[in-house]
Amino acid sequence: MKVGLLTIGDELLSGDTENTNASWLARQLSGRGASVERILVVPDDRSLIAETVREWTQLFDAVITTGGLGGTHDDVTMDAVAAAFDRTVEVNDAAREDVLETMAAYREEHPELVERYDLRVDPDAQASIPAGARPLLNEVGLSPGCVLENSYVLPGIPDEMRAMFGQVAETFGGDRVTRTLYTPVPEGAMGETFTELHERFDVIAGSYPARRPKPNRIKISGTDQTAVNAATEWLDDRIETVDPTED
Repeated sequence: MKVGLLTIGDELLSGDTENTNASWLARQLSGRGASVERILVVPDDRSLIAETVREWTQLFDAVITTGGLGGTHDDVTMDAVAAAFDRTVEVNDAAREDVLETMAAYREEHPELVERYDLRVDPDAQASIPAGARPLLNEVGLSPGCVLENSYVLPGIPDEMRAMFGQVAETFGGDRVTRTLYTPVPEGAMGETFTELHERFDVIAGSYPARRPKPNRIKISGTDQTAVNAATEWLDDRIETVDPTED
């Protein structure tokens, strides 16, 4: 299964917010055997988001977006995803009911904040999703996400995103397998070995240097378990490897 990750927000591009969502999702997807084909950060630009989602839903089996949900002026993701599929946005009854319940609970728990700041939320704006989409209710926060064909729209707040991904996690899978080796050998000394590895086996081998005294990491992946195992054993016989848990 090939997946594209689109993380949305001006704050990501300015460096004000660290993009932990992309790395977390990539680990979750890779661990399930899916192949993450693209990771892209874009601003809160409706046209650009729509264009990217439209293109990626044709290229990949699934597209996951994070960020830009809610009822404020810069929350344009729902409108953009709707435009990518030539849909309108409409209030979803289940999402609206959930928003109202969440706000009622918040008012009961924090009445002083609601009164002090005259806190008001437009439930219709919060609960509007593309027509025909399946809502993903927000178990941690306020704004719902949704699923529209092969597009999965999740919040940008990390704990909300992770909880909502749990609702659809079983959708994602694949046959990609991975083996990892650790070595003290410098990356520059393994060039010829990696060249021969790729000539012999239909796998992808990535080398990831670490700051000493930690060992370097080699990740071998592919869609054929037998080939990945054979390539790992072949490489293990030709370079020095170590146990990363040992000092």
